[in-house]
Amino acid sequence: MKKAIAILSGILLFTAAGHSQKVVRKNYEYINPIIGTQRMGHTYPGATVPFGSVQLSPETDTIAYELDKKYNGEAYKYCAGYQYDDPTITGFSHTHFSGTGHSDLGDFLIMPTTGALQLNPGTAAHPEKGYRSRYSHTSESAQANYYKVKLEDYNIVAELTTSPRVGFHRYSFPKSTDAHIIFDLMAGIYNHKEKNVWTFVRVENDTLITGYRQTQGWARTRTVYFAMAFSKPIQKYGTRNYDENNIYKGFWRKFDQTQNFPEVAGRNLKMYFDFDTEENEQIQIKFALSPVSTEGALANMRAEIPHWDFDRTKNEGQQLWEKELDKIKVITLNEDDKTNFYTAMYHAFINPTVYMDTDGRYKGLDQNIHTAVGFTNYTTFSLWDTYRALHPLFNIVQPKRNSDMIQSMLAHYDQSVHKALPVWSHYANENWCMIGYHAVSVIADAIIKGNADFDTEKALQACISSSNLRYYDGIDSYLKFGYVPEDKNGSSVSKTLEYAYDDWCIAQIAKKLGKADIYAKYMKRSRSYQNVFDANTGFMRPRLSDGSFKSPFDPLDTHASGFIEGNAWNYSLYVPHDPEALIQLNGGKEKFVRHLDSLFTMTLPDKYFEHTEDITRDGIIGNYVHGNEPSHHVAYLYNWTDQPWKTQRRIRMILKAMYKPTPDGLGGNDDTGQMSAWYIFSTLGFYPVAPGSDQYAFGSPSVTGAELQLENGKTFTITTKNQSAKNVYVKKIILNGTPLNRHYITQSEIMNGGTLQFEMSGKPKR
Repeated sequence: MKKAIAILSGILLFTAAGHSQKVVRKNYEYINPIIGTQRMGHTYPGATVPFGSVQLSPETDTIAYELDKKYNGEAYKYCAGYQYDDPTITGFSHTHFSGTGHSDLGDFLIMPTTGALQLNPGTAAHPEKGYRSRYSHTSESAQANYYKVKLEDYNIVAELTTSPRVGFHRYSFPKSTDAHIIFDLMAGIYNHKEKNVWTFVRVENDTLITGYRQTQGWARTRTVYFAMAFSKPIQKYGTRNYDENNIYKGFWRKFDQTQNFPEVAGRNLKMYFDFDTEENEQIQIKFALSPVSTEGALANMRAEIPHWDFDRTKNEGQQLWEKELDKIKVITLNEDDKTNFYTAMYHAFINPTVYMDTDGRYKGLDQNIHTAVGFTNYTTFSLWDTYRALHPLFNIVQPKRNSDMIQSMLAHYDQSVHKALPVWSHYANENWCMIGYHAVSVIADAIIKGNADFDTEKALQACISSSNLRYYDGIDSYLKFGYVPEDKNGSSVSKTLEYAYDDWCIAQIAKKLGKADIYAKYMKRSRSYQNVFDANTGFMRPRLSDGSFKSPFDPLDTHASGFIEGNAWNYSLYVPHDPEALIQLNGGKEKFVRHLDSLFTMTLPDKYFEHTEDITRDGIIGNYVHGNEPSHHVAYLYNWTDQPWKTQRRIRMILKAMYKPTPDGLGGNDDTGQMSAWYIFSTLGFYPVAPGSDQYAFGSPSVTGAELQLENGKTFTITTKNQSAKNVYVKKIILNGTPLNRHYITQSEIMNGGTLQFEMSGKPKR
């Protein structure tokens, strides 16, 4: 092992020496936050630190969200607040999702302006009618924990950076006697007219503002507190109150609250702060958030950024990123691959986000204040996406954080009136978005892989409770019939299959803890997928409560009932916990391979695309939909047949097609890091097909070499021999000097450290 590490280190040194004329780049310098900001990636380009509570980023349009909008409407387009092709910026807000397919957040929008005061954003076609500004990508820079852009209409240079709980703004103004900072508390990414519940602002003195915002968006009850400090005393300030149609309606109280009044409250508030500025004068703003109180926000600011040194905060945040990226050091075939890899790590380490003040206090699901004792509390759990690869990745390179995330889930369970683990939760709210009870997968994966620094007995009970939530999403019917009948609950096949997998996860926990009766019960439930398999068609098919299969049936139709984010062809391959049985259902290995092959090679007519924008085939190869997570394990299923080399070929094809160092470089929503975690695993050469197992299926590594620096102090090294863009097939795999004659590696083999060597070839090993 030491010899292999020395060889890899020597390669790194040799590479640096051989290119002595080039500047050696830090890993964080390969991060390109612009990747995924165009089309469907839904990432944001702004500043944040690893797992930070603040995501300070530009908004490029206002979103008129309507509850009856179609999936491809404006709300979907602006899930991250920024679209690369938009010509204007409306301001910079402090909270964002990364890569989601649903919108919320976008809190506390700030926009610097000069000239006549305007408090409405205007339109992209006529930015001069509002406070928005044109900008150009040529004057835009996005790096790890740093964003910079020139607001052309005002000749203002905007710069953003962050600490975990504080956003730091720096605005360079021209000489002006009418410089403004617009503070729009109406703006938000989930922007239908009932969004704002209440806002409150208090001017503490001429440099400090505090307050809070309550919203009713995707999260039904969300309160965020803030403290905002200016580097320069405010000369004058004012407030406007608007109705739900953005029409100024004034105040009803006895005071003139529109100018220099220290305390205002209302449903829809906008404020402005005026200054005189000299040429290139910089006005800085520190904006701290808290889930608890304005006092907590101010304490966060004082703890994290007690100074006014913007560059110091930027550099400290970039060093935080370097520390995280150093956990996986890679050698790649080219610089583009390294950009893709470290940007994928960046996106994977944005969410979940820290959700507590520096003193450990946070608002819980029960809307009461709690203190996280002995763990860091997290939020933003997009579990239908992230159970597949993101949390398994954390069990290797972020085990302490993943354990804390599970403790956060157990705290959620304690605070839940339903006694349920989170499904899709953020900011002390449960959205119940998507299907399954996949927190049990995250918990099972941690327990089985030996990363269970939490109460495992309690965790098992929480998993069992979530699996028996009878009034939730067809579970009652699932327990009664052994499947979810389509006439009782929609997306019935998808739910049956995902419940069956989650039940298998519970069985693995029970087995680990010596609970034989629970193990037997949930193993039986885990075979429920068999109840929706139609042997006559060879597909998983919607079934009715009378036992009959639903007709008509077209396995390619994404409009058809029974499925969510996929069709029967995709979901008929979703039995990750029992591939051998799935192969037998499909008539054996040879027939199963033909099924897999056709998934990648068929051509779908346009009529099968559910959304008009999807006709562009974003994230789609044949009928394989990489942009939708139920397909993420599929290419690895060839390992259970006699043709594992096809896994190797498909993986390299997907890596090349779906990940590029460009604004449109993600073939679908990044989904809070899941797409990026798939990339990380697959470039390293293995993937967790069934989280809850200790095995990772081999694929085809695209790196030349890698070192995983593990938290236990050990190093796991990956080397490749004869690596090239054409040599995509694995000829031989050697672990610590011993050839492997199997198609997987285990968690313990990775965590014990050592060397995994792949010998690559241009010809498949048949």
